[in-house]
Amino acid sequence: MARKKDKPLLENVLIETVAAEGNCLAHIDGKVLFVPQTVPGDVVDVQVTRVRKGYMEGYLKRIVSPSPSRLQPVCQHYGDCGGCKWQILPYQMQLAAKQQQVVDQLTRIGHLQLPEISPILGSEKIYFYRNKLEFTFSSRRWLLRGEDPEAVSADDRCGLGFHVGGMFDKVLDIQYCHLQDEPSNAIRNFVRSYARQHGLSFFDLREQTGLMRTVIVRTASTSELMLTVVFGPEALAQSLVPADAGDPIAASAATLLPSSAAALLLDALVKEFPQITSLNYVINSKKNDSINDLETHVWHGRDCIYEQMENLRFKIGPKSFYQTNSAQAYRLYSVVRSFAKDERGLSSDKKYVTVPDNPVIYDLYTGTGTIALFLSGIASKVVGIEYVPEAIEDARSNAKLNNVNNTVFYAGDMKDILNPSFIQANGRPSTVILDPPRAGIHPDVAKVLLDAAPARIVYVSCNPASQARDLEAFAGDYDILAVQPVDMFPQTHHVENVVFMARKA
Repeated sequence: MARKKDKPLLENVLIETVAAEGNCLAHIDGKVLFVPQTVPGDVVDVQVTRVRKGYMEGYLKRIVSPSPSRLQPVCQHYGDCGGCKWQILPYQMQLAAKQQQVVDQLTRIGHLQLPEISPILGSEKIYFYRNKLEFTFSSRRWLLRGEDPEAVSADDRCGLGFHVGGMFDKVLDIQYCHLQDEPSNAIRNFVRSYARQHGLSFFDLREQTGLMRTVIVRTASTSELMLTVVFGPEALAQSLVPADAGDPIAASAATLLPSSAAALLLDALVKEFPQITSLNYVINSKKNDSINDLETHVWHGRDCIYEQMENLRFKIGPKSFYQTNSAQAYRLYSVVRSFAKDERGLSSDKKYVTVPDNPVIYDLYTGTGTIALFLSGIASKVVGIEYVPEAIEDARSNAKLNNVNNTVFYAGDMKDILNPSFIQANGRPSTVILDPPRAGIHPDVAKVLLDAAPARIVYVSCNPASQARDLEAFAGDYDILAVQPVDMFPQTHHVENVVFMARKA
């Protein structure tokens, strides 16, 4: 590895094309140079930070000549915030880059034979498309360029926003975010202002002390609003209401109340934002921000909000998973349903195993059962499996809510649950939907599926690289008949991809 003094400043570098992970690239003396915050056509000076055998990495030092395609960033936090790195790229250029990313990863990693890939489904909304954001409190916010640390007061050092990339203990204070509709910004700014004015301590991410930890805002397409405030261990102070020793129910309720400072904040939120459908709080004494294993308490309103998709309603709790772009989630699920129904048609020169009418469908990594319920109308039975027990509880609740009676849901590790005896008990699937986490599927899961030999596999992935690796295991028995990318996250390099496979006869 090159020493620090060997890392050069490269001048007048012509940026050629968009690359992976939000970077663009150029070629310098036979090596690839990756540079973030650039646009094809830019001429820039680049400070190299890493030198490897076949490539270099660097950061933008100066724009010598901007590309005609370069856009002015919409967000005031661009360059400091780690999200929305592609604001400077025209949206059509973003879509083209994501489409190419899918092609490159499926062919280079998976060595797969592909049909013509369908054009990526772009998002109608390229800003304000998210239905959920989580903001973190920090007693030592990230200082911006030009800020003098000596001139920043203790109050001004407190921030509420997003983590700075690569730094667990630094948070960028966000004034206005373009990802979520109002009142998201208004809520965040109100909570920050209230906490400062009333002396509520912001969490110290190193010392693990402080009252205010995180705020989670969910805005549903039904216009319902959920707010979850996560407090630190300081909120375990005495109850607002003394428990009646003779009333076990009252005693139990009293022990769940937060400290008076926290309670006053929650009351202030109810008064300031009467449109809140569900206001919850969590007391987190752990060293990480996850609340999945913690109890949530309702302070005001219902314990949930509802999303709507066609004739289905989905109950969303404080810990529920739901796709964060509601409109694109509907388009994604519509693609999955189209593939599951074999609406693409099959090649006439090859024979494939047929799918019976009203097939048995397995929805693996089902989450809260959204895809399973969405497909229930085309199946005799849908079997959903998910690792998180709370998600399965949501799935069962949503099935009951929608009067869907042909779904069954199981909680547990996929590689342990999905075995021959499970398939024998639940029926052999004609169609399998795979929607795993970014890491992809376990090799044992692939082996069981190959033995089960479903006629169709529809693989949904937020990571085409792991998807490509997994699909290679099925290449001997299945043909890929369709590939459909979907853009769930405009202004970022992330892309969702759906692959439709048919088993050879």
